[in-house]
Amino acid sequence: MNKIAVERTKRSRIDSVDFNNLAFGSVFADHMLVCDYKNGQWGAPKITPYQSMELDPSAKIFHYGQSIFEGMKAYKDDEGGVWLFRPEENQRRLNISAKRLAMPELPKEIFMEGLVTLLQIDRDWVPRKEGSSLYVRPFMFASGKGFHASPADEFRFMIALAPSGPYFSGKVSVLIEERYSRAANGGVGFAKAGGNYAAQFYPTQLAVEKGYNQIIWTDDNTHEYIEEAGAMNIFIRINDTLITAPTNDRILDGITRKSILDIAADMGIETEVRKIAVAEVIEAAKDGSLKEMFGAGTAAVVSPISSFGYKEVDYDLPELGKSYATILKKRITDIQYNRGEDKFGWRFRVV
Repeated sequence: MNKIAVERTKRSRIDSVDFNNLAFGSVFADHMLVCDYKNGQWGAPKITPYQSMELDPSAKIFHYGQSIFEGMKAYKDDEGGVWLFRPEENQRRLNISAKRLAMPELPKEIFMEGLVTLLQIDRDWVPRKEGSSLYVRPFMFASGKGFHASPADEFRFMIALAPSGPYFSGKVSVLIEERYSRAANGGVGFAKAGGNYAAQFYPTQLAVEKGYNQIIWTDDNTHEYIEEAGAMNIFIRINDTLITAPTNDRILDGITRKSILDIAADMGIETEVRKIAVAEVIEAAKDGSLKEMFGAGTAAVVSPISSFGYKEVDYDLPELGKSYATILKKRITDIQYNRGEDKFGWRFRVV
């Protein structure tokens, strides 16, 4: 790929940002990457100042939802170096999502070279504060015009950056869902499609109105089996065994999830990838063998669950001095922030 064209902003907004008080994903860095697909091929990517864009009202993203995205983070170490965590996994998964939604796959060099160039330009936007990072959002949508119910013929790939603080803070209480489903067999649950997340909002809103922070999703057929925690994969510790559901048509193949399984194996923590019934979790909560539950994903890394509700009954989880959630999160973040050994080769240097 030829050198990426860059148009730099005439005035940076960085001095107006309070990096000590960052909400998640609400402040945006100076630049963004744009690459368009037209006439059956990808054009040359370019980096421009972060700005609004114009779309035709008939653009198919508005009508048929051809939209996918990824979530990544860039981290700054004590020496000012900028790092990514397993970015090629995000590139690979973006194309898995694209294929499922009848969108063109993106060449690896556009993703990786565009990502690195953009981060090199906006490296000063990567926060230094502990727990903060530069959230990286690659996404693709249908820009082609027309009301005909068919795949678009034009698409746009973009990367935008948002310096962000922690995604969750404090204790998280969840409700095990008994009626609504996040995804179905044969559907797009395994893809990072925008519609998956839109469909979660209403059931989650109902849970919030009952006093919970998030939902634990169950299978679409019987609602008997635990699947995901909100927009994250879920881990459940019974005694000293860490259990997570197997990926399938409904469950996202989370990069943090895979990393936790590899790190747990390296640390000698027993893991099981299998279906786990709600009834098993309830029984473990009653007999004291349920030690912890936590969500795992890019935004929060690891989000411990303090309690859960099911059929109008709430169950509190014990407060552990050395929880698996704490140990595993530290191991991952030490790799991400270049503080610890990376025996897996996951850390990717940007600059």
